Amino acid sequence: MSNAFFQVPIAKNEPVLSYSPGSKEKLELKKALKTMKATSVDIPMYIGSQKIYTQDKRTIHPPHERNFTLGTYSHGDATHVSMAIDAALAAKKDWENMAWQDRASIFLKAAELLAGPYRAKMNAATMLGQSKNVFQSEIDAVCELVDFFRFNVQYMTEMYSNQPESAPGIWNRLEYRPLEGFVFALTPFNFTSIAANLCSAPAMMGNTVVWKPAETQIYSAQVIMEIYEKAGLPPGVINLVFVDGPVAGDIILKHKEFAGIHFTGSTGVFQHLWKTIGENIKNYKIVSQSSGRNRRKRFCRCAPFCHC
Repeated sequence: MSNAFFQVPIAKNEPVLSYSPGSKEKLELKKALKTMKATSVDIPMYIGSQKIYTQDKRTIHPPHERNFTLGTYSHGDATHVSMAIDAALAAKKDWENMAWQDRASIFLKAAELLAGPYRAKMNAATMLGQSKNVFQSEIDAVCELVDFFRFNVQYMTEMYSNQPESAPGIWNRLEYRPLEGFVFALTPFNFTSIAANLCSAPAMMGNTVVWKPAETQIYSAQVIMEIYEKAGLPPGVINLVFVDGPVAGDIILKHKEFAGIHFTGSTGVFQHLWKTIGENIKNYKIVSQSSGRNRRKRFCRCAPFCHC
């Protein structure tokens, strides 16, 4: 049992490497690009502790080289969405009860892995799968994502340290808890760092997540999951599914345990999501909570957008 007040490392921006001719980082990147182009991948969905392969294989092509195949990914269906929700809910109790500093350490480890041994692989995956040049990829898929991990840990600790004032004879204390249920992360094609941040930020705060990336970001999404696993993220905390948007939305947005959505995308898609959520608010779980000797119930119909 911890009995100390922990101070996380002060977050600093990850330096952007130059990739100048003959530099170490350029040689490592060229090697990674050559290796990944020569290796055909078969990317599974990550649901709980399982890597799910299906018979519905979809090919992955660089947008700038459509006649070249990088590999395939396993496309899923409604059953896989339900499996991912079940896995997220099963992992929830242990994850939300994990000490905050242990959750923080996982994402700080992810930052170090990305800045170090996974740097070339992440850049190569983003360059091949999303047609970014080395500078665009370096500032997005590596440096910005490393900053997300490090600064989000710092922001989390600042949030947890924010406590109410106490009147004479009274000690007011505030504990922070994750949302009830699971979070849906719906992420875009163009920024690897945003894709990883939209699923990791809720997870860092103790939530479990169902993540659906854009189809054209799946190649680098697998590298993100590799980093999470290597950093020690428990199975089921972030579940990665490859399904059509309407299939995911039809199940997730109507599920009684749906607690929140983390989304970046078009205005039209956002408006559709917002409308669907509004139509289903009546279906979401009502929060009941007891406190101290005075038992009280709290009913919240603001979900999934509030923390009350």
